[in-house]
Amino acid sequence: MKWFGYIALVSSPLTIAAETLETLVVTGHRDLQSSAELIGGIGVVSEASLVTVAHTHISEALARVPGTWISRGNGQEHLTAIRSPVLTGAGSCGEFQMAEDSIPLRATGFCNVNQLFEANTEQADRIEVWRGPGSVFYGSNALHGVVNVLSAAPRDRASISIEAGPNDYYRSKLALGQTGDEHSWQLGINSASDGGFKDNSGFDQQKVSFKLESQFGDWLSVSTFSATNLNQETAGFVQGKYAYRDSVLRKSNPNPEAFRDAASLRIASRWERQLSPQSKIAFTPYVRQSEMKFLQHYLPGQAQENNEHKSAGLQAVFESSPFSDATLWLGADFEGASGDLLEFQNNDTDSSSAFLRASIPSGKHYDYSVDSEMGALFANLEFRPTESVLLDVGLRYEHLVYDYDNKMIAGDTKDNGELCVIFGSPRGCRFVRPDDREDNFNNISYQMGALWNLGNQTRVFIRVAEAYRAPQATELYRLQKGQELANLDSESLTSFELGVRGLVGRGSYELSLFNMEKDDFIFRDSDGYNINGGKTDHRGVELSMQYAISESLSYSMASSWAEHTYANNPALVGSPINGNDIDTAPRLNHSARLNWAPNARYSSELEWVYLGDYYLDPQNEHEYAGHSLLNARVTGRIGEGAWQLSARISNLLDRRYADRADFAFGNYRYFTGQSRAVHIEIQRNFSL
Repeated sequence: MKWFGYIALVSSPLTIAAETLETLVVTGHRDLQSSAELIGGIGVVSEASLVTVAHTHISEALARVPGTWISRGNGQEHLTAIRSPVLTGAGSCGEFQMAEDSIPLRATGFCNVNQLFEANTEQADRIEVWRGPGSVFYGSNALHGVVNVLSAAPRDRASISIEAGPNDYYRSKLALGQTGDEHSWQLGINSASDGGFKDNSGFDQQKVSFKLESQFGDWLSVSTFSATNLNQETAGFVQGKYAYRDSVLRKSNPNPEAFRDAASLRIASRWERQLSPQSKIAFTPYVRQSEMKFLQHYLPGQAQENNEHKSAGLQAVFESSPFSDATLWLGADFEGASGDLLEFQNNDTDSSSAFLRASIPSGKHYDYSVDSEMGALFANLEFRPTESVLLDVGLRYEHLVYDYDNKMIAGDTKDNGELCVIFGSPRGCRFVRPDDREDNFNNISYQMGALWNLGNQTRVFIRVAEAYRAPQATELYRLQKGQELANLDSESLTSFELGVRGLVGRGSYELSLFNMEKDDFIFRDSDGYNINGGKTDHRGVELSMQYAISESLSYSMASSWAEHTYANNPALVGSPINGNDIDTAPRLNHSARLNWAPNARYSSELEWVYLGDYYLDPQNEHEYAGHSLLNARVTGRIGEGAWQLSARISNLLDRRYADRADFAFGNYRYFTGQSRAVHIEIQRNFSL
């Protein structure tokens, strides 16, 4: 009965039911498709929702998607959970494919857990979240899900806005666009500065995105440019049980020296041509570059990491409908990348442990480069044996090769070749650098699905899929504690999903049940080695609903219950953990919104976000109690509508909570959540 109690409380923005069911989405086939005909679970955060939320952190926007939790770190840092626990450490950042206009933000093998801050989500057309293994159009990393940020389409309007909030928060946005018969364009720029509600914290961030749509004879071209920059003063964990409740500790910063600087640049151009009424072809070449440097304040020694990667690739797909009831896609993806990583420690390790002081030396720990090449072929067939049944089958093969070049002395010595002296004896240091080597990975993924149209706007779907995730470069070549070689295999995940979506009166809904089994997940064992061998199970139910109570009042909700457990006893710890909940995996996750829009000039929203309790360690001995937050948003147009004033209140009841909790090195650790915050934004709309 508790589940139904949650549903009874939820409410949200007005969405016309039929339009909700027929939303066009891109992520499934990397091309427009009706969400009603989609075989799989997808959540969409529309442009209207993005404008309403006006998120200062991506977690605020994606709270509207069931089965999705973006765990907020400090500043713009975050960790992701999509039909999964929040994953940290080795094996964490390659579980999800983060994309912009269906092109991954980073090359295969060069992921970063925080990489969503490299997309202009603040001015996007929408954000689509595919839950579960991605389709065969996506390769490595689309294991638990895909987050696809769709850039804004050209339009004949412009706006400029200025926003202010607590702790010296300021943000400005500019949007310009124009449409034409042959060329249309859209420009988005935003800049934010935040003093931070914790001591010696805050960030400055700038983002720009540009889209150009052109017609050249029979070719339609859509070109995009995206660039981001982040300079952040990072606050570390506060420690101690319930430290997030303490009025002094929750605003303290134990690591005022911590920082993160990151920049990214991406250019892509999709060229599409209709070959005949039944077929078309599309090519999308792209280039990317990113660089980042940050202090690893959360580790003994607090070494600094500098990493960068450059890459270029091509997506090609041929689509044909040889029969009116069948569509075939044949595609190929190619990519080349070059990445560099340097880790160095300026000072001796400051620790109460004599072993750590001796085994973690100052100087360079790693200095290497990795060149990679990826090639993939895929085919997908969708056909209708009857008017009410849609079947889908797809297969993908991907080949990935890494060429690793160590620029330091191989082995586990200091950077000058000396061994560490540990308890009076010369021994290997913590950090191990393999010899130059080449690694190859060959992977196959598949999907099979069916959708039945039962009439009365009700559709039932079933999907079976297997996805893979090749080891990341850092897992292969950033070794520790005497491990000379990380002989890693690709992770695999098999998924079964059953769902139903449809219309009921003035509302729409989607209900999904899933069961997933993951093999060979990569982790760092109790000896500090990067190894395979982990098995986990993931099962749950997700529900999203929208309902128009009246012409002016409506609600929506996104709710999930999931169980994420260890399915064997990997050497993470010394005690058995088979059957335990995976740490940082809340079973209950809900959000709901009640929207009141009495006329076209005014709208308001009350949002409830609930996160259930979760364990902080594999032994399930320490836990966080979860939290419940209330947010309010109001927008009104002034005069003829050229001026718009918005107010947002987050954490309306001023709850004390943790954005993220964990237990490590014998301590409870928390990223504390912000107190009640009021943001005011004024916007001017005009025509070019």
